[in-house]
Amino acid sequence: MTSQTAIHVDGIQKSFKDQHVLQGVSFDVTAGTIFALLGSNGAGKTTLVRILSTLLKADAGRAVVHDFDVADRAADVRDSISLTGQFAAVDEVLTGRENLVLVAKLRHLPNPGAIADDLLDRFSLTDAGNRRAATYSGGMRRRLDLAMSLIGTPPIIFLDEPTTGLDPQARIEVWQTIKSLARGGTTVLLTTQYLDEAEHLADRIAILHQRTIIQNGTLTELKQLLPPAEVTYVEKQPSLEDVFLALVGEQTPPDSTTINSTTINTVENGTAADGTVTGRKEPR
Repeated sequence: MTSQTAIHVDGIQKSFKDQHVLQGVSFDVTAGTIFALLGSNGAGKTTLVRILSTLLKADAGRAVVHDFDVADRAADVRDSISLTGQFAAVDEVLTGRENLVLVAKLRHLPNPGAIADDLLDRFSLTDAGNRRAATYSGGMRRRLDLAMSLIGTPPIIFLDEPTTGLDPQARIEVWQTIKSLARGGTTVLLTTQYLDEAEHLADRIAILHQRTIIQNGTLTELKQLLPPAEVTYVEKQPSLEDVFLALVGEQTPPDSTTINSTTINTVENGTAADGTVTGRKEPR
């Protein structure tokens, strides 16, 4: 673990009675980056986040967050992090500003009103600040939830499936907010089951499958795990979805042709199977 490592996970294991959830999970997260933990429902993503945020004890292994061991120095870890769950935890009876002031007071911070006003401006919620949170759209509510998470300026934020249940426009709003957090130096660990979300946001992506990390790297590094396509007409570069399905052993769609583990559209008479007109390769 180096001084630039914000989160260090080494051999974490967790079981619930006879059900093994995590087995030998290991990875590092560099400070000031966005790290995506990608996996299907039930893969153990939320369990791991609960361990890292001191809400659950691991059966074996070691985790260090902001230089504090989560088992031995749980209180220091809690002072260094913020956790945002799958659903926005805002009080809908209160206004957006009142929600922020309440959290600032609970953290015993000076000038809670000024803190609230600054965060409303930062998250483009100033005009809605005096409206009850119940009137907010899904994207606005999630942005308010993220703003509440930043009170006290935690250096590390855990986001557990932050766009679950949001419409496409609201998802884009949340993505922009997460990117702005990383640009400000905050370390973000997010869990997601959405391949496009990991592809769009993350500096590094770890794929959690069958209770362990089966691959960890940048998007470019993960794409390079698949061999180059042998192309006759139209080349389809592997997407993160191609990489994910290949790694977890899922089958490719039946209406496509697989060549060297890379899926390309079938072409007949100059027209791809999806209707795309292509150029024909002339004989030499």
